[in-house]
Amino acid sequence: MAEKLLTIREVAYLLGLNEKAVVELAEQGIISAYKVGGVYLRFQKEQVEQYWSKRKTAHQTGDGQDVYTAGERLKDFFYFYDFYILSAILIIALLAIITKG
Repeated sequence: MAEKLLTIREVAYLLGLNEKAVVELAEQGIISAYKVGGVYLRFQKEQVEQYWSKRKTAHQTGDGQDVYTAGERLKDFFYFYDFYILSAILIIALLAIITKG
């Protein structure tokens, strides 16, 4: 009997990641993925577990420390705080209009 392949959502749940991160790992070739019908990504459970054990071992030994460049940190900053930045700009613009008028 054929082994059941895991979906993106199932892999994300197993690894504790979001679905976008799983797709990026597959696109980078870090986790082997299969396309069913040329569209949907599927994963073998064994390969996901191998990735998990490598990742877990790297974190335990300290070799797998995540290193972020300044550009990545800046991109993350604007991604997570864009609402607050735009709100502040809007408030400042409205205050400028009110004080001139």
